[in-house]
Amino acid sequence: MDEIVSNQNRRWGKTTDIRAPEKLKLSKLLEWSWSRILALLISDLLAIAIAWQFARYFNQFYSPIPSQLVWWTWLGIPSPFWLFFAVTILCFTQAGLYSSSTEWKNYWKVGQITTLIYLGTLVLSYFYDPQLNPPRSLFVTAWFSSVFLLVGLRLITTLILKQCQATTSPTPIFLIADSQARNRLSQSIPQRSPYQIIGVADTSSINKPETFKAIIKTNPKEVLVADLPESELASRLYWKLRRRGIALRLIPSSRETLYRRGVPEIFAGIPTLRVEPPTMGGWEYRLKRYLDIIGASLGLIMLSPLFISCAIAIYLSSPGNPFFRQKRVGLHGKTFYMWKFRTMVPNAEALQPQLEQQNQTDGVLFKVQDDPRIIPIGKFLRRTSIDELPQLFNVLSGEMSLVGPRPLPLRDVKKFNSWHHTRHNVVPGITGLWQISGRSDLEEFNDIARLDLYYIDNWSINLDLEILVETFRIVLFAKGAY
Repeated sequence: MDEIVSNQNRRWGKTTDIRAPEKLKLSKLLEWSWSRILALLISDLLAIAIAWQFARYFNQFYSPIPSQLVWWTWLGIPSPFWLFFAVTILCFTQAGLYSSSTEWKNYWKVGQITTLIYLGTLVLSYFYDPQLNPPRSLFVTAWFSSVFLLVGLRLITTLILKQCQATTSPTPIFLIADSQARNRLSQSIPQRSPYQIIGVADTSSINKPETFKAIIKTNPKEVLVADLPESELASRLYWKLRRRGIALRLIPSSRETLYRRGVPEIFAGIPTLRVEPPTMGGWEYRLKRYLDIIGASLGLIMLSPLFISCAIAIYLSSPGNPFFRQKRVGLHGKTFYMWKFRTMVPNAEALQPQLEQQNQTDGVLFKVQDDPRIIPIGKFLRRTSIDELPQLFNVLSGEMSLVGPRPLPLRDVKKFNSWHHTRHNVVPGITGLWQISGRSDLEEFNDIARLDLYYIDNWSINLDLEILVETFRIVLFAKGAY
């Protein structure tokens, strides 16, 4: 038995525990995304510095920082700031908010950690000197402004970083899948993402030494695995890639997708994933509704001059009502009228049956790139997504949200498969994962429906924020709209 294990280890080139890291190489250090880390550090430093300076200025006349807490001053800023900044950076680093994964975009966690640090500081100050009474106004001002500025500047930094990433060379990946999935992914991945496939292998060879040698030879940043057989564990490949600093990305099955929020636990000697409802899940959804009302109200007020200008421009381009409303399917299949700026001739819906043969999708959706019904200014309104802005009225009325699955016309919904209707279990939105994952480039409705299901299963306030930031970037650079 020992000889068999030894031969197997030699076959895989294993001389140490698979979890043992390789020697750190200078070339690996140079490959790390230090520019992103530096940008986030500067963003966080500015946010905390501005917050503290604002709090000091706001409170300097009647409740300044107690002298007992100022041990030194550097660059005109007292010592508590530098200690707080150091603790914040350490906590953010430990939480992965500077890592290469998507965790660095977890704005919700940024606010949570910042709040916990402030509360912890309050407790420590009491134990440091029970007689010391830090000014409440100073504490609350610094707390709320820190959370607001940290999240706000990170949102702006994320927008800049995402655009810089979009203009850089594609990220090389190695694809492991069966022949059918390879053909489909080889066509869709370069079109829909900043990734380039530099090598492929069949799923049946995932644990063969030749496959790993091919991965190392092509030197990818990530390895994408689709349709992994249930009998084949990815753990061996994962640890071998991890030692090389290569990320592993798995395309899960429907069952794995359902349980992706599970917590690993041993149950009766069996590895399991435990999924339970959150203790206070309802308040987060209520917060989403409050943010919808605030965002839609501010948007309508700030964009009112743009609304007036668009209405005049549309009327001059094509006489008639500048607004267009269409019956769409919303929550639980209930229909409502969705508002848009009119981008087509007034009788566009009556002309649509004549264009069905030119449809460029799989038939469920209706998309024609050079639609003859579009009025002169319509292309500009569609490319910039300005035509969608009147849906802020739908958000205020509760028929829509800022983020959610896109509500579709009755014509499209009639062609749904049964599982497609799952998207109607949540309030539809102005933007969603569909809009930031390809928009008009997605031609198969099944891909769109899967994005909607992913959004529903993984919904959080933070995911909404990520989608809003990415939507703003895409709209700003007019990508994928026609």
